[in-house]
Amino acid sequence: MGVASAPPSTPTITAPPAEPRVGDEAETPRDEPRRPLDDVGLPTAEEATGTPVAVEDPVVAEPVAPEIEIPEPTAGRLVRLRARLARSQNSLGKGLLTLLSREHLDEDTWEEIEDTLLTADVGVAPTQELVERLRERVKVLGTRTPQELRTLLREELLALIGTEADRAVRTESGTDTPGVVMVVGVNGTGKTTTTGKLARVLVADGRSVVLGAADTFRAAAADQLQTWGERVGARTVRGPEGGDPASIAFDAVKEGIAEGADVVLVDTAGRLHTKTGLMDELGKVKRVVEKHGPLDEVLLVLDATTGQNGLVQARVFAEVVDITGIVLTKLDGTAKGGIVIAVQRELGVPVKLVGLGEGADDLAPFEPEAFVDALIGD
Repeated sequence: MGVASAPPSTPTITAPPAEPRVGDEAETPRDEPRRPLDDVGLPTAEEATGTPVAVEDPVVAEPVAPEIEIPEPTAGRLVRLRARLARSQNSLGKGLLTLLSREHLDEDTWEEIEDTLLTADVGVAPTQELVERLRERVKVLGTRTPQELRTLLREELLALIGTEADRAVRTESGTDTPGVVMVVGVNGTGKTTTTGKLARVLVADGRSVVLGAADTFRAAAADQLQTWGERVGARTVRGPEGGDPASIAFDAVKEGIAEGADVVLVDTAGRLHTKTGLMDELGKVKRVVEKHGPLDEVLLVLDATTGQNGLVQARVFAEVVDITGIVLTKLDGTAKGGIVIAVQRELGVPVKLVGLGEGADDLAPFEPEAFVDALIGD
């Protein structure tokens, strides 16, 4: 019998010593005192190099004052902006001239003339008056050359708009205190922007201005107004968001007196949630401002594109405060020129300023002749 061979023994595998992993110590840790990192000092540049190192004082950047802009002069500004105005208004003037030039002016034509005026937001009563006057004059005129019709229409539109009204924005108090102008209107009409642009108009005419950011209920209204003021060097008096508007208006006038400013412009809130709340708020602002002296001007800002809705807003504000002048914004867009006639008739106060675009100097004093010339074209 053969001898059985022994089974092979299992080989012993010896693993190589493990390399220390990140975070592991390579050897058994020893107890020894350790210092926090903050206590470990780093060598200074002088110690490391042996050379003294000069240490410079940190440079503190000087605050950069905003560059003051010089607004363009207001004299003749509406004439310069006439082309922009004419682009959106020609449908009224040219439409009327085309209808009046027809060989036979029958009842259907006069109805079309009436519809053209109503569509242009002239208003019912002024439209009826104008149509009657045109009927009479065309009958007397007999023959109607294009130039005669243009002259006739120009005269009648000017008579309807009015050329005798005082359209200057009253900014002089008659005393040694600044003139005070309160700007009112529904939020969204361009009220705060108009206040800023009006500051530019006044600065362009050589007046010094203080702005009162009393619209404390609309987010960023004060920031917006301050930006407009900084561009022309006008100080803005403001308070906390949601603060008391009357208090800010009072402080603005006080600041204007202290600075010897010519004019203080007060931008007010335009919330129409409840007429009672609006009346209370604006009434309080007015009373508080008048503790310093009389309020010289109350300008109502209306969006010219809102048509009859704008007239409803105008009525509400006219019940709240004594409106002394109207500012029509966005008159270069889809606005119809007749709103100038309608709103004056509604409130019995003149349009004093018109906004004809988004540019900083697109707010112009309202000039009836230049406006009508833009309406009917050359």
